Amino acid sequence: MTTITDVADMQALAKRRVPKMFYDYADTGSWTQSTYRENEAALQRQKLRQRVARNIDNRSVKSTMIGREVAMPVALAPVGLTGMQHADGEILAAQAAEEFGIPFTLSTMSVCSIEDVAEHTKTPFWFQLYVMRDRGFSENLMQRATAADCSALVLTLDLQVLGQRHQDLKNGLSTPPKPKPSVLVDLAFKPFWCWNMLQTKRREFGNIHGHVAGVDDMSSLAEWTNSQFDPTLDWSSVEWVKKHWDRKLILKGINDVEDAKIAAGLGVDAIVVSNHGGRQLDGALASYDVLGDIVDAVGDKIEVHFDGGIRSGQDVFRAVAMGAHSTYIGRAYIYGLGAMGKAGVTKVLEMIHKELDVTMGLCGETDITNTGRHNLVL
Repeated sequence: MTTITDVADMQALAKRRVPKMFYDYADTGSWTQSTYRENEAALQRQKLRQRVARNIDNRSVKSTMIGREVAMPVALAPVGLTGMQHADGEILAAQAAEEFGIPFTLSTMSVCSIEDVAEHTKTPFWFQLYVMRDRGFSENLMQRATAADCSALVLTLDLQVLGQRHQDLKNGLSTPPKPKPSVLVDLAFKPFWCWNMLQTKRREFGNIHGHVAGVDDMSSLAEWTNSQFDPTLDWSSVEWVKKHWDRKLILKGINDVEDAKIAAGLGVDAIVVSNHGGRQLDGALASYDVLGDIVDAVGDKIEVHFDGGIRSGQDVFRAVAMGAHSTYIGRAYIYGLGAMGKAGVTKVLEMIHKELDVTMGLCGETDITNTGRHNLVL
């Protein structure tokens, strides 16, 4: 592949280079995957208003996210097992985001630990928290994030129980991969991934391994992790988090107007309209299909961020024009990471930035903060 022009090209290259179980982990949804597919489709259905004969010189896509200046209204979303898409993946993605001037969000279920990423970056990053049954562990994670100078906490609300992802079960997903014949055959055709993985010692859940008593091997780690997602998580849990976290707080996983109203009344800094990338409730509405109603309901009270299906700068423009203050990309940057490491993440960000800038100009705008529904065909 000599010319990479869009995220789809990165996806094709990542599929060739990343072991099947890890590529499928990032690229599939739950059950029938209808919501996963609909996230992209909903954005594509939104048509844009082309405007001509307007002065579109000196364009700017710079914006802010919870008070932080950003090069464009995009953050890297938390993605579990990023370090299995490419060796030291979380570190490389965080560095690419830092250099580009946008936020990086580290997942609780990352391979590289909070401390690993902090050691290899200079700009404060964000940390995504799952509230576990073991509240002491969750509290410790927040303390570690504070010590690492994380500037914001992204609390995920939509994973009280794990949505079944059929492909993960069929692939026997594990970290690191178990040496089964089918896995070994697959790895034999992934020399790029294997060579890089041999250069690192980070191959387990870095935020968990070594931080939980009794979890000292992959078997006990898997058992502990699967038992820890907390079905009792409710709105009072947000208040509990606020007692242990005194910095910016973002609530992720809002996909309903009533939930958005509740969240906006809790004194947090932002909400993320998201259905977990179609990986939880299959059959849920696409994120974009609820974005407008949520913005109308609470957009004057709180920053509304958007996550779900973004594969281009045009998608970013659509979401911002619909009223999202900012957006997140997950799979898009993961494809770049799997395909080309840090350079691939940077390339994805460059492509999205250029697409956003050109789209904004062709819609007759020069400042991303001035876009709105007048730019959409509604």
